Formats: sequence, structure tokens, C-alpha cells
Amino acid sequence: MKLPAIESPALQKIGARHAFFTRNGGVSEGVYASLNGGVGSNDQRDHVAENRARMASALGVAASHLLVPYQIHSAECLIVDRPFEERPRCDALATKTPGLALGVTGADCGMILFCDPQARVIGAAHSGWKGALADIIGATVAAMEKLGARRADIVAALGPTIAQESYETGPEFHAQFIATNPDFARFFAPSRKPDHFMFDLHGLIGLRAQEAGIRFEDLGLDTYADAQRFFSFRRTTHRKEPDYGRLVSAIVIEG
Repeated sequence: MKLPAIESPALQKIGARHAFFTRNGGVSEGVYASLNGGVGSNDQRDHVAENRARMASALGVAASHLLVPYQIHSAECLIVDRPFEERPRCDALATKTPGLALGVTGADCGMILFCDPQARVIGAAHSGWKGALADIIGATVAAMEKLGARRADIVAALGPTIAQESYETGPEFHAQFIATNPDFARFFAPSRKPDHFMFDLHGLIGLRAQEAGIRFEDLGLDTYADAQRFFSFRRTTHRKEPDYGRLVSAIVIEG
């Protein structure tokens, strides 16, 4: 099934089947319109199931083979080799099993897809600020290495993620980062509001990818600013809407 989706030129170049799905092409209504993939939302369960089935079909796998974890803002990556009945609590998945589509959800947090085309190992990671600070990218790369991947061969792409100009934070948030590493000051710019800052999540994720020694592409997409294509938790909060949909990004090894 053809769905509106964004692809990474870097992942396309190495032949990795993947998709950063937008919010379009599904059956959900209202604030969830239309391709809501979030089972944690208050959307109708049959709508979310149909939306995920459409995504799986677009990736060429059965609905049961589109695997998305129960995300907890951790730095935990789980290696999988078969579909799971109960969603594991972690923020990244890795596999070398053909026919499994590894996915993550997001609505401002970073969604990162990984592939080593030589070892035929893939990964998917969800990275909000907590995951970036705790280095979920490093954990995902380490899990892929256990499956035979080499850092120098891994290509990763960051999909729709809230941009710095849309991400205002308070002084406590800023202080937490600086206490962790004073060099992280480079990811903050002054806000118009006193004692507030604009946070560069894209930049921190890019740094973690650089530290991991992998090839990295940032698609430069802002979930907050593009309401036509992307869900955004922060935009929903500012609009005082009751809930929000979740985007899905996923990657699969050819069978």
C-alpha cells in the first residue's frame, strides 16, 4: 500500500527499505487525523490497528511483524529475532532477522533508523532529550555490533524531530545539561523569555552519532512547525488540545 512517507537519501543509497511515515494516509479522525500509530493515545483501537496495518503493508511485512516497543525514555536497546506478543519496555530495537520491521513512535522526540548493509543488521531508536542525554544511540550501535555490525558500516538517519527554534526550555532543564557536561552549553540559545533557552535536540543527537562513529544524516524536519505532516506533543500542549497522535518510523531487512 502506498502511503505518504519520507525517505532518507543516505538509507536509500544503501538499499535499506524504510519509511518515516507522516500523519497522512490513515483512518483516524479529529486530533488524531489521520495516520496515528500510537497505541498509547486515546484514539480508537481499531483505527490505530488499521493505521499500523497500512504501515506494515507499505513496508512489505505482515502487521504482526511491525515491531514497536513500549517507549520509556531510556537508553535500553533490545535485540529481537521474532515478533513479540507483549511490547518490551525499551527505546530501541535491533535485529538481523529478515522480514521484521523495527519501528519507533514520536511526536517531537527523535526517531532514528540504522542499517549496516554489509552485515545486514538494522536498528530503530526513539530519542527524546532523556534518551539523547543517556546515549540511546550508543546503546543501539552496541546492540547492532553484537549481531555482527561494524560501526564504520552503519548508516543512520534522523527523521521528524522538534527543532531548536520550536523547543523552549526553562532554567532547570538548562542547568541539568550543563551539570552533566559544560560543553552541552552549545546546544542552547537564548530565548526571548528571561532565563529560558531554545534547545537543539537535533544537535545533541548528531553529537551522539558522531561519538558512536557512524555515518549520520539529519533530514532537518521540525515536527512542531509542520502541522500538515507531523504530530507534535508540544504543539498540542500549546493549543490545549486533549491528546495527540504519534508518528511511526520503521526499517526492514529484505527477506
